[in-house]
Amino acid sequence: MKGMFITFEGSEGCGKSTQSRMLYRFLKAKGYDTVYLREPGGTKISEKIRKILLDYKNEGMTAVSELLLYMASRAQVVSEAIRPALQQNKIVICDRFLDSTIAYQGYGLGMDINLIKYIGTFVSGGIEPNMTIFLDLPVTKGLNGRSRVKDRIERRNFAYHQRVRQGYLKIAALEPKRVKIIKVNRDKAVTQGKIRKSILEQCHLKI
Repeated sequence: MKGMFITFEGSEGCGKSTQSRMLYRFLKAKGYDTVYLREPGGTKISEKIRKILLDYKNEGMTAVSELLLYMASRAQVVSEAIRPALQQNKIVICDRFLDSTIAYQGYGLGMDINLIKYIGTFVSGGIEPNMTIFLDLPVTKGLNGRSRVKDRIERRNFAYHQRVRQGYLKIAALEPKRVKIIKVNRDKAVTQGKIRKSILEQCHLKI
């Protein structure tokens, strides 16, 4: 792939969507051909799957169904959006990718992590992020910061969300070259400054 693939990860309420969009707008303003996507979602089919996954009324969904729906959404967005953009030498910024599945369904729900990685490699065709920003925030702060109605995943208990955060930290420890841990600051601009500094240094972008 010719382009650059940057993903954002983090537990609930860490500001990942806000910060990823801020970086997207920054790179666009600097003249970089940049695409912004989210997971699950990013295509018509993937967005429909997203509604099923996050609808709190679907409380009877099994862990296996949940895992496979996330993977199905990912297969679609990789095929329709991520791969074509990278082939066109664009920068792709994605709000969540395979690390989310490893953290939430692997460490969070206790599903086999090697199986998750295997299926993940299959549905993504081997595409991996060049760099991942993990926005780290204590679970209590993230969950308490939610003002809207919580979705199906957000409604899970504190222990689950703690496992997810610890899972992310384990992923970062295993792949320190790819995953950059950014501690979330109250000031969004401060957090964004840390992100931009890391991106510019590691991805060798010229601004």
